[in-house]
Amino acid sequence: MSTNTMTTIATDALQASANGINDHASALRFITCGSVDDGKSTLIGRLLVDSRAVLQDHIAGVTRSGEVDLALLTDGLSAEREQGITIDVAYRYFATEERKFIIGDAPGHEQYTRNMVTAASQADAAVVLVDATKLDWQNPGLQLLAQTRRHSLLVHLLRVHSLVFAVNKLDAVADPALAFAHIRAALARFAQEAGIEVAATVPVSALKGWNVVTPEPGWGGYEGPSLLQILERLPNQPADTALPLAFPVQWVEKSASSSADTSQGRRVFWGRVAAGGAQVGAQVQVFPSGQSARIAQVLDHARRPQDVAAGLSAGIVLDREVDVSRGDWLLAAPAPVHAAEDDFDSPAPQSPWPVRREIEATVAWMDDEPLVVGRVYWALHGHRWVKAKVRRVVHQLDIHTLAEQQAEQLAPNAIGHVELLLQEPLPAAPFAQARVLGSLILVDTASHRTAGAVLVR
Repeated sequence: MSTNTMTTIATDALQASANGINDHASALRFITCGSVDDGKSTLIGRLLVDSRAVLQDHIAGVTRSGEVDLALLTDGLSAEREQGITIDVAYRYFATEERKFIIGDAPGHEQYTRNMVTAASQADAAVVLVDATKLDWQNPGLQLLAQTRRHSLLVHLLRVHSLVFAVNKLDAVADPALAFAHIRAALARFAQEAGIEVAATVPVSALKGWNVVTPEPGWGGYEGPSLLQILERLPNQPADTALPLAFPVQWVEKSASSSADTSQGRRVFWGRVAAGGAQVGAQVQVFPSGQSARIAQVLDHARRPQDVAAGLSAGIVLDREVDVSRGDWLLAAPAPVHAAEDDFDSPAPQSPWPVRREIEATVAWMDDEPLVVGRVYWALHGHRWVKAKVRRVVHQLDIHTLAEQQAEQLAPNAIGHVELLLQEPLPAAPFAQARVLGSLILVDTASHRTAGAVLVR
C-alpha cells in the first residue's frame, strides 16, 4: 500500500474520531460486492473463522470431505447452496478487540443487482472483490469485469463513505506480484476516470486466508496492513447533521404511554431524523399542509427526553395540535427575509428545503422490464408515496467507457440520467447534499416490484 493511501485512511480515522463518529463502540457496517464467483462469501467465511466468530458446531455443519466450505457460512438459502451463488443479502456479525462489524454479503449476479443496491444504501464501507484469475493479469492494460465496474459505480453513486478493492485468488496465479501490480494499476485508472476515491487496494487469498486477518509481509509485492486491519481503521458513514431539520413521519402515536415523558396526551410523531437534529424549541413546518408549530419535546428510541441528531430514531411532540400523518415531513421552518427600510414589498420566507415536482436524477434501473419514456411508476420518498412519470431519458452511462450515450430507455441494470415529473411536489434535495431527501425508489404499479433506485441530481 502506498504512503498516500495509508495517510488517507489515518486522516479519515482521526477526523472521524474528532467528530465523535468513529469510536470503537460503534459498529462498522460494510458489504462485499463484485462479480459472480469472485469469492465474496468465502472471504466473509474466512473473516468469521479466523477472527474466531464461529462456533465449532457451526463449522462442523459446513465441513465437506474434511474441508470447511467457507461460503456456506453465509449462503444459507437452499437455492444458493444448490447453485453455488449468492442470491439474497446475508448479514453476519462479529467483533475483534478493536471494532464491531456488521457484514452484508451482496450477490454478484446481474439479476440480483437490486439486492446489492439495498445493502449498499445502508453501508459505511464496501469491499469490492476482484478475481485475479478472470483477468488478463499479464497485460499491463488489462480490462476489468463489467460487474466490478458496475458495483463500484453504484457504491460511489450511493455515497458509501469508504471503498476498498480486494484482489482475490492471487494464490492461483503464477506470479502474484506481477498480477497484483497490473490489477491495482487498472483499478486506479478506473477509479480516477470515475472520480471514485479509494481507501485501499489490498491483495488477499480468501481460500488460504493470506492477508485477510493476519498480514503477509511481501506477499504479492505488498507491504501493508491486512484487510481486517484496514476495516478496523475505516470511519463510519457521517450523518447529515450539519443541515436543517428534515424528519419523515413514519408512525403517529396517539398518546405517550410512558410516565417519563411530559407530552400531556399530545400525539408523538415517530421516525428517523433524516437531516439536522430535532431540538426542543425549534420551529418546524409540516409538509405538505404548510402548518407551523414548535417542537415541545423530543424523545429518543428509549423514550428518554433529549435532542436527537440525524441518523437516529426519535419521537417528536409539537406544542399544538396540527394535522400530521404517516408520510408527512417535519421540516425546518422557512427563515424570514429582512427587507430594506425603503422596500415596501414583503419578501417571501425562504425555505431551507424547497419542494419540487420536476426532478432530474441518476437512476439505477433494476427491473426486468426497461424504463421507458411516458411510463408511470409509484415513487417512495421517505414514507410518502406519489406517482412519478418518466418525462425523458437524457442519457445512459456506458460502464465500460464511462461515456454518456444517447438512449430512449434504460435496460435492466443500466445507469442513466432521467427526468421525472411527480404527481405532487416533494422536498427532494440533491443526493450529494442529503442522502434521505435526495433518494427515492420507483415501484412498478402492476407487479409492485422495486424497479429503480433514484438519486436526485
